[in-house]
Amino acid sequence: MAATKSSRTLRQQPRAACYNESLMDELINKHLGGESGRKRKGIDIEKESDVEAMIAYSVGFPTDSLTEEEIEAGALSTLGRAEQATYVVVRNHILARWRENVNAWLGKQHVMESIKREHKSVVDSAYNFLLMHGYINFGVAPAIRAGIPEEVTKANVVIIGAGLAGLAAARQLMAFGFKVAVVEGRNRPGGRVYTRKLEGGGMVAKTDLGGSVITGVHGNPLCVLARQLCLPLHKVRDRCPLYQPDGRPVDPMIDSKVEDLFNKLLDKASQLRQLMGGLAVDISLGASLETFRQVYGVAGKSEERQLLNWHLANLEYANAGLLSKLSLAFWDQDDPYEMGGDHCFLAGGNYRLIQAMAEDVPIFFERVVHEIRYGSDGVQILAAGQVFEADTALCTVPLGVLKSGSIKFVPELPKSKVDSIKRLGFGLLDKVAMLFPHVFWEADLDTFGHLNYETSQRGEFFLFYSYASVSGGPLLIALVAGEAAITFESMPATDALHRVLQILRGIYGPRGVNVPDPIQTVCTRWGSDPLCFGSYSHVAVGASGSDYDSLGESVGDGRVFFAGEATSRRYPATMHGAFLSGLREAASIAKHANIRSMTTYMERGLLKDNDIFAALVDDLFKDPDLEFGKFSFLFDPRSAGPQSMALLRVVVERPRGGAIGNTKSEDHTSNKIASQQSRAQLNELKLYALLAKKQALELREVSGGDATRLHYMCKKFGVKLVGRRGLGELGDSLVVSIKRARSGRRRA
Repeated sequence: MAATKSSRTLRQQPRAACYNESLMDELINKHLGGESGRKRKGIDIEKESDVEAMIAYSVGFPTDSLTEEEIEAGALSTLGRAEQATYVVVRNHILARWRENVNAWLGKQHVMESIKREHKSVVDSAYNFLLMHGYINFGVAPAIRAGIPEEVTKANVVIIGAGLAGLAAARQLMAFGFKVAVVEGRNRPGGRVYTRKLEGGGMVAKTDLGGSVITGVHGNPLCVLARQLCLPLHKVRDRCPLYQPDGRPVDPMIDSKVEDLFNKLLDKASQLRQLMGGLAVDISLGASLETFRQVYGVAGKSEERQLLNWHLANLEYANAGLLSKLSLAFWDQDDPYEMGGDHCFLAGGNYRLIQAMAEDVPIFFERVVHEIRYGSDGVQILAAGQVFEADTALCTVPLGVLKSGSIKFVPELPKSKVDSIKRLGFGLLDKVAMLFPHVFWEADLDTFGHLNYETSQRGEFFLFYSYASVSGGPLLIALVAGEAAITFESMPATDALHRVLQILRGIYGPRGVNVPDPIQTVCTRWGSDPLCFGSYSHVAVGASGSDYDSLGESVGDGRVFFAGEATSRRYPATMHGAFLSGLREAASIAKHANIRSMTTYMERGLLKDNDIFAALVDDLFKDPDLEFGKFSFLFDPRSAGPQSMALLRVVVERPRGGAIGNTKSEDHTSNKIASQQSRAQLNELKLYALLAKKQALELREVSGGDATRLHYMCKKFGVKLVGRRGLGELGDSLVVSIKRARSGRRRA
C-alpha cells in the first residue's frame, strides 16, 4: 500500500519480524568510534561522512545544505560558500555524536575533540542552533535532567496543556532557565496520549486508548526517550489477514488484485490534481476516487467492492477524516517528511514516556482554561476560577478545542489564524479495548482486518490490534474510523461490544475456537470529549499545508505561542509531531524573551544615555541594508512593504565654507568619504532622515551624484536632514526595532 499515508499504513511488504532498538546504537558506534571515551583526533571535516549525513537526514536535515529553520535563525551568516559546506559537515557530526549516546550531555568541548580548532566558530554556531532548537541534549536521561538549573533566571511561561507538546516545551524551557507552570484540564498528563489499565480475573493489561503507534523509528525523538528509559519497542508485524463480513478469509488473489486497483485509483487521483493545478484545492479526494472507480468500472463485484471499501476505511483511519472532506490537492502534503523505519508499539504503553516527561514539571490539574488575555505587559490565563499571570503563554490545546471556540482570546486572534483554524480538518478515530481471559487469536498476529457490507459502515471495527505482546495480558483493540466513527460516538457500549464479539465469533467460531466474553471493556469517545473534540488533524478541502504554519504562528508580538500536532506542517497527526512542535516553540519563546530583555534594557538605559545610543546607531550603520555614495539606509524589520520606514544617514565633512555638492564625480565622492573616515570623529557630521523604503530605492536610481540626490530628496520628498536628536520618538523606536531584530538573528 505504498500509495497510502504510510505513516499509519499497516499492510506493507514483509520485512524482519522484530525491531531491535539497539541496532541504531551499534551502527553509530561502528562508525563514530565505539566506546564513548574514545577520541578521534585530526579529523578532516572537509570530507563529509556518509554515515553522519545519513543520521542527520533521518532527523530531518538535508545531507548537504541548511534547512529553512537554520536560515531563518541565522545559524550561518554566509550561504552558498565554503563556510556553508563546513557548517553542514560540523552540524551532521554534532548530531551523530549525540545520537551515539543520548544518555550523556554533549558539550562543545566534546565536539572539539574531533574537529580542527580552526573551525571553532562554526562549531559554536552549529552547536548553539542544535541545542536551542532541541536537536541535541533533550529528553529524560539523568544527565539531561541535571542540566536544569535550580535557580530561575528568565521569564515566566504558562503552558496550556500537559500533552506531548506541552511537556516537551516545559522541560526545554526549564532547562533554559525559565519559570514554567503547566495548566491541564484533565486529572492526568498526556492529553490524547492515554494509557489505560484493564484488569480482572487475575489478568492485568495496559493499552493505549489514544496515540498508540510510534510511526517510524529513524530519527524519531520518541525513540530517543525510549532509549533513555531503556524501554523496549515492538515492531508492528506486517502480516494483516482480512476476513469477509461473514468471517470467511478473503481470497489472497482477490485481495492482491483489489489492493493493486486501489493504488491505481490513488495514482489517477494524483495525476488529476497535477492536471488541475490550483483548482484541485476545492475538490475532495473521495469525490475523485469515486469518479475514477465508476469511470473504469473498478470493483464491480460485491466482494471486490467490500475489499476496496476496507482500503478506503484504512485511508480514512490514516487521516482521521472522511474522504469526502479530504483535500485532493494537499491531503498527503506531509508524505515527503515521514519518519523512516518500522512502526512500533512501546511495551507497557506510551504513558511511560509521559510519566517520565512530567516528572518535576509543575502541573496544575483539573484547570480548564476558558480565556487567554494578552498584551504588551504579559498574559493572563483564566482557568477554573484562577488567574495565572506570566510574561508568555504557550497554547497546546487540540485543534478541536480551538474550533469549538471554548477558549476566548482577548484580543481576538488574527483573522488569518482564525481562517486556518476553520479550514483545517479535525477528524475522529475511536477504539474498543477488550481484556480477555486468554489469547484466542493467532499469537504471531499484531493486526487483522474485517470487511463490512455497507459502504457507510466500512470503517466499523474494520481493523483489530493485538496488544498481547506489549500490554502484559490478552488484550485486543477494535478500531472505528470514518463515517462509522461518527455513528459510534452515540452507540451504547453494550451494543458496540455485542457487534465486536459477533465479528470475532464469526471469524474464529468456524475454526472451533471459542471466543469468550471479555473481562473488561472500554469504549473511547474522543469526538465528544470537551478537551479535544476529536482525534487528530488533516488537510480538508480548501485548506493547505500553509494552514499548519499559520496555526503555529505566535500572536501579540511574542506573547502567545502555539504548539501541538496541528501546528506541525511536516509531522501532523503524529505523536512525534506534537513533541517536536513543543521543542520548536520553546526555542521561539527563548528567542523572543532574549529580544524583549534586550529591548527593555535599551529602552530603560540606552535611550536615556545619548552617548551610548549614538554608539548603538553607529554600530547598526556598520552593516547598512542599502548603501550608495554617502547615503546609507537601515530598513524597518517589522515590515517588508514599500511603505515601510527607512532610516537614512549621510556622513559628511563638517562644513568649512563648502557644501555637500562640491564634488566632481561619483568616484571623487567615494574617495572623499574614504578620506573622511580616516579623520578624527570631530571632523565628521552625521545627518539623518526618515523616508519610506520605496523612496530610498527611488533615490538610488537618481543619477548625477550625491548633490543631485540630496536636491531630489529635499524637493521631491520634502525631507530635510537633521541631527540624531532631531529624529524624535519615531526614529528612536525604529532604531530599537532594528537592534532587536538583529540581536534575535544572532541569538537564535
